[in-house]
Amino acid sequence: MTAAELPDGPAPSGAHDGAASGSEDGAELVRRLAGEALGDRSLQRLTDLATRLLECDSAQVSLVGDVQTAVAGTGLPPGGIGARLPLAESLCAVAVAADAPVVVPDAARDQRVSDRAPVRSGEVGAYLGIPLRVTGRPIGALCVYESRPRRWTDRDVALLRQLADSVGTELQLMALTAEYEAHRLRFELAIDAAGIGSFDWNLETGRLLWDDRMLALFGYERANFQETIESFAARLHPDDRERTLEALQTAVETVGEYDAEFRVVLPAGQTRWVRGRGRAVADDSGAAARLLGAGYDTTPQRQEDVRIARLLEAMKASFFSLDREWRFTYVNAEAERVLGASREELLGGVVWELFPAAVGSDFERQYRAAVASGDERLFEAYYPPPLDAWFEVRAWPTPDGLSVSFLDVSERRAAGEQARRSASRLGLVAHATTAMAASLDSRENEKAALQRVAGLLIPELGDWVIISLVDADGRMRDVASWHRDAERRDVVAAYAATRLAALQPDAPVLRALASGQSLVVPDVGAAVGRTLPPGPVSDAFSALAPRSAMTLPMTARGRTLGALSVYRSPDRPVPDDEDVATARDIAGRVALALDNARLYEQQRRLAEGLQRSLLTAPPQPDHSEIVVRYLPAMAVAEVGGDWYDAFVQPSGATMLVIGDVVGHDTEAAAAMGQLRGMLRGIGYRDSIGPAAVLAELDAAVQGLGMGTLATAAIVRIQQTAEERAAGVTRLRWSNAGHPPPLVLRPDGRMEELAGERAELMLGVDAGARRTETVVTVPRGTTVLLYTDGLVEGRDLSLDEGTARLRAALGELADRPLPELCDAVIERLRPEGLQDDVALVAIRLHPQD
Repeated sequence: MTAAELPDGPAPSGAHDGAASGSEDGAELVRRLAGEALGDRSLQRLTDLATRLLECDSAQVSLVGDVQTAVAGTGLPPGGIGARLPLAESLCAVAVAADAPVVVPDAARDQRVSDRAPVRSGEVGAYLGIPLRVTGRPIGALCVYESRPRRWTDRDVALLRQLADSVGTELQLMALTAEYEAHRLRFELAIDAAGIGSFDWNLETGRLLWDDRMLALFGYERANFQETIESFAARLHPDDRERTLEALQTAVETVGEYDAEFRVVLPAGQTRWVRGRGRAVADDSGAAARLLGAGYDTTPQRQEDVRIARLLEAMKASFFSLDREWRFTYVNAEAERVLGASREELLGGVVWELFPAAVGSDFERQYRAAVASGDERLFEAYYPPPLDAWFEVRAWPTPDGLSVSFLDVSERRAAGEQARRSASRLGLVAHATTAMAASLDSRENEKAALQRVAGLLIPELGDWVIISLVDADGRMRDVASWHRDAERRDVVAAYAATRLAALQPDAPVLRALASGQSLVVPDVGAAVGRTLPPGPVSDAFSALAPRSAMTLPMTARGRTLGALSVYRSPDRPVPDDEDVATARDIAGRVALALDNARLYEQQRRLAEGLQRSLLTAPPQPDHSEIVVRYLPAMAVAEVGGDWYDAFVQPSGATMLVIGDVVGHDTEAAAAMGQLRGMLRGIGYRDSIGPAAVLAELDAAVQGLGMGTLATAAIVRIQQTAEERAAGVTRLRWSNAGHPPPLVLRPDGRMEELAGERAELMLGVDAGARRTETVVTVPRGTTVLLYTDGLVEGRDLSLDEGTARLRAALGELADRPLPELCDAVIERLRPEGLQDDVALVAIRLHPQD
């Protein structure tokens, strides 16, 4: 790469941050090195050499972390060494961020550095910087610069790169030295505080250095310690040697932590437990160069474990000890009782021979793992007859072998299993109840909810299930089924589709329906299978091959609404009382939800019928088309207060009315009927306009003491002979706090019939001033009046809903008016209505 090919363009993204500051470890390394490197003579000699070889004014070694710190330099102004510079003003930060040589012949014209303070001040006219890398990351730069522009040659770059390698080596050495000193200090403090021995293993020379405390732990004299890893391995217990040396090797290979606990065999034959911990230190290539650490005596802790075992022996807990050959060396009285053997029979015997069922079991796996790892194991396991019990076992290694204490926890596990089963059954009941909540929407969802319940019951209560319903005429039909095996679900469905016609009058499901009592059938093949006629139903039953079953009536409020039939295969026991109780609870909840849904649907239809009975069909004036729509809320069973009206005055003018009484109950519906009737009576007169109608209606509400609040909007469509000849029509309108009607002209323009300020709703102030406005529109215009349920809800703000209505009306303008009204409702409320919606629309067709 020539100097011309070196980076020369826009600064890399994030160059002002610096590479070292991009990581917390890098920034910390820079902070530590800055203290070590500041004013270092070796670095100073290298900067002197750089100025002479490159014949330049100044050279500088900078470390770049949170800020740039000049740690060495030649030709710097007074105070330059140790000076700090923000990264945004640092040229060396550009080199660190690029992690490549930065060649700047003319700093004032190079957009990477032209805005930096040394360039702006004229101190730097030309710059050449090489990044410095320590532990694999760029942490600073060696740079040379002059106050005037200068063209840097390939030779200049190569020379400075060589010098930068030397600077990096010096910094790497400083980092390793600082880290080593820090480790040494920590180990010395640990030794002084806790009597811990330290070690230093040089991986290049193989020399292993121990202090006096470590030598004493292993029973060595200084004179006979060979300072090799073999000397360490020679004192390790044979059973611990392999895993301990593997732990050392892993720390070396990964340049990571070393942690092991092992036994040391002293020259006199005693055994001592020692815990060793340390870490590997890497060289500049990243490979482990040394392993530093410490060791301490853990024998007292191990002896404490033995003391605890003896305490357990005195307690009512089973306890035994095994030697290294897995032979019993001690058994307490409780262990004799639980194991069903005397001490004479057990002592000296090999555990795997005396208890062959333990071979290959959790007992063997956990015992061997405890010995191999040197760690305690706590577990639960089952031993088959003759013990036939669950045990909670604690096994921990000792210098002589393994100690084991155990308790029979069969009763505790049985109680826990019973609690788990009860919790699962309660959860099943809760989930089934939640699933049935969906049936409140419609009869279509009723079947889906029952299908979800069927899926929930299996496999907790059985292997497959059929749910049946009784229609209003007393006929029974199977509506849902499920099998735990996905491949057999079609078979269950086929059986459910054909079984009712084939059942005998005394079939269990029919008897349960007739008696209202739950039935358990131990042998469903004998009770049902033998009575089925040959053909598809018998084939399906044979393929399913049930052994037992329980069938339960679904009863609510004294009415039997259906039945729940749960079947079990031969590999499962006959349903017990708890199974029946759970299934009965679910059947009752399903029945109650079904009955609630049906009652709700009846109330809903009654409410909707009452609401619609209060509204009438619109007139159809000459050359005009009027369409009305009323849709009740999906989830509300009460009548509401939304209404529309359209009538023709004696003069031929058409009145369109839309209104909404506050509330959703029978009082709101009654008030709506009264308001609608009074408004019709007031508005039928020829001479009266929309504003006067609303004013008189407001006075009547107050005068009659109705205490009703309502919004309403009235549009009067009228036309003179001259207007007819001109093909236009006048709209005279007034609004009492209602959403503004929309006018869609033939050319696509749309406007709201709204004043500058909204006027009061009805029932607030009978003396409130009512105004009306006149708008002239061409024939072909569509006018839409609507209630707020169309444009507002829990999931839709009024402004957003109005905007969506305008957009839909514009897109659907060319549709026939009935289609337009239906499509608008579908567009704005595709998920169903949260509130009642009433609308009335008129389209003014061209006249002959």
